[in-house]
Amino acid sequence: MKLEKLRTYLLNKRGSFEDFPFGPEVMVYKVMGKMFALVFWDELSLRINLKCDPDLAMHFRALYKAVTPGYHMNKEHWNTIILDGSVPDDEIHAMIDDSYCLVVRGLKKADRKKLGYDKLKF
Repeated sequence: MKLEKLRTYLLNKRGSFEDFPFGPEVMVYKVMGKMFALVFWDELSLRINLKCDPDLAMHFRALYKAVTPGYHMNKEHWNTIILDGSVPDDEIHAMIDDSYCLVVRGLKKADRKKLGYDKLKF
């Protein structure tokens, strides 16, 4: 997956915005101020950190060599995916969607309502 395609997908999430709190080499994607993705783009290979249910995180790590415990994150709840083409794009999109949903689900009801998710089930 190419960087621009990845950025477009991440920024198309409702309420998503890009931030650089850790410097220019790490793009952080947030919803209502909460991180759901970190993209390391100034590396030999493009990588993304995504929040994940712990059981599902272990599943992906067993399934794909390019999926490892989250770099600089809680290793139980975050995965790092090396975007080298070994994980299909549709699988990466599903992982991004799941990370976003986990974060939105954890928001205060008022914040979910501001996003228009007050009536939607996550």
